[in-house]
Amino acid sequence: MANSMKPGSVKIPVLLLLWALIFYPVFSGLYGAWFGMANADNSYCLLVPFISLYFLWQKKEDLKIVRQSNSSLGLVLLITSLLVYLVSYAGGVLVIQRLMMVLSLIGLVLYLYGSEAFRIMRFPLLFLFFMVPVPESIVNTVSFPLQTYATIISSKIIQLMGIPVYREGHMLYFMETQLEVAEACSGIRSISAMLMLSVIFVHLIKDNRVMKFVIVLSSVIVAFLANIVRVSGTGVLAHYFGAGVALGFLHEFSGMLVFAVGLGMLFAEYKLLRRL
Repeated sequence: MANSMKPGSVKIPVLLLLWALIFYPVFSGLYGAWFGMANADNSYCLLVPFISLYFLWQKKEDLKIVRQSNSSLGLVLLITSLLVYLVSYAGGVLVIQRLMMVLSLIGLVLYLYGSEAFRIMRFPLLFLFFMVPVPESIVNTVSFPLQTYATIISSKIIQLMGIPVYREGHMLYFMETQLEVAEACSGIRSISAMLMLSVIFVHLIKDNRVMKFVIVLSSVIVAFLANIVRVSGTGVLAHYFGAGVALGFLHEFSGMLVFAVGLGMLFAEYKLLRRL
């Protein structure tokens, strides 16, 4: 029988604790994926749980009055995701383990609270998928063409600025120095982060699929163009000050600055589309 939601129920925290214990290996692995030296660009994933909690907090008044009912569909989803998790854990498939962690949480919430409550919490729960870093297999496949396009376009821009540069592969050769456009400069991580942020804007837009599509598509374009600006700017600085500018604080700061500008452009587009 359906009844009002009771957050203080003993069953709920016990089940959540068991869920956390089962997926503890995934939590520790995610920490390394977010903050490891080889995966520093995944650090944006850390924001995802906090963003989800923020949107969930906004729904607290709706959740107080919603009727709680157990969902058999949620139980099926929970059991299935746990079985897939066990298989993927035995096989060492990290991305499946991480996806099943989120999917099992969705199944658990659906089972405990029912479909009516799940509809209220749907966006915060589904948004959690963004905290799973893009698999390296996809990154390696997509980053190479992006890396190539970034090198070609940046070399053209640098030449238009009157700086002689010769491109060979992913290398830019200047008069007195050279600069490699590494895989980390392909922009795939920036695209992933910008795509995540565009989904937030899409969520804030109600009942306008055209606007939603435009924002998602433009987020990819903005991230790509912002990366071109970063690579071109680094090339110009390398010409005048040496290739050392591509390393250390200046390189990291330029990445954050260009990403912030891209985010500002995306936000401005969102406000403009809302007005239109």
